[in-house]
Amino acid sequence: MTRIDSSETILIADFDFGEVDIERAVVEGAGLRLVAAQCKNEDEVIEAGREAGGVLTQYAHVGSRAIEALTRCRVIARYGTGVDIVDVDAATRHGIQVTNAPSEWCAEEVADHAVALWLAAARKICRYDRATRQGEWHWQTGAPIHRLRGQVLGLLSFGSIARLIAERAKAFGAEVWAHDPFLDQSEIRASQVRPVSFDDLVEGADYVVVQAPLTPQTHHTFDRATLRRMKPTAILVNTARGPIVEDAALHQALTEGWIAGAALDDLEEEPAKQRGWRPSNPLLALPNVIVTPHAAYYSEEAMRTVRTIAAEEAVRVLTGQPARFPVNDLTAGSHPHRDGSPSHGS
Repeated sequence: MTRIDSSETILIADFDFGEVDIERAVVEGAGLRLVAAQCKNEDEVIEAGREAGGVLTQYAHVGSRAIEALTRCRVIARYGTGVDIVDVDAATRHGIQVTNAPSEWCAEEVADHAVALWLAAARKICRYDRATRQGEWHWQTGAPIHRLRGQVLGLLSFGSIARLIAERAKAFGAEVWAHDPFLDQSEIRASQVRPVSFDDLVEGADYVVVQAPLTPQTHHTFDRATLRRMKPTAILVNTARGPIVEDAALHQALTEGWIAGAALDDLEEEPAKQRGWRPSNPLLALPNVIVTPHAAYYSEEAMRTVRTIAAEEAVRVLTGQPARFPVNDLTAGSHPHRDGSPSHGS
């Protein structure tokens, strides 16, 4: 095992959970030093992380420029599953291990949240609540509302979280469809879910739930062209990443009646990544939109798990152990660390 440098520093580039006691116990328990910052851009990451051997990041972007500048960095651990905020290719070129947390850490929570958003949008819960608080007591406030049983709920992707959503949706009598180009159709059918093309999903589903990863290919999947093809009675639910849906296109679709409603757990440009955010997004003014602050993953149990995983991954790499949840493969080629030692540890 690599000798532990007691001065080795792990930087938490940003966090929004109030304290870092969990990470501190893991990091300092291994004889390393922890520094916590609130970086909102790459320049701030570079400034805070110059001496860091490891970086934990929640929202802060760690791109190629930061990776080039962080000459002591050997590991970047993401709080979460998606790693679109990290330039993984640049990290690999520089012999930096990138890690994440497998989606199981919050799968139940996201599935519950997706169904809650679907039901709230379909049953007009928020609209009823607002009207009642303003002195309006009429069932007609939410009209029209349609029976859920027999309606089609379409899932974009059919990974572990989407499968949990399907289980829950079927309990309400919905017919569940799924489109996932990376799965054999027999695997989807095995869950009593109908595999469909993307065109059929968009054009035929009464409710579309987005649970796909954010990649260059899925960015703005729901743009004006896609939204125009949906049913005028359809509701779009996004419990994946915000940029899969184009905000301006969705605003037009909702104001012009292309679709009936939307329930979003994220916006295209996530407010948590901005300093001094103000609620100026036009979607927030629409009565047929529900927005939650990227909270689908949240439970006390899930947060404790993902924070522990990220801290432990950074410690493992810095103490010469292999990562449990590596995103990139450093053994495939010659990727020397900044100190000249082999990237795969010893």
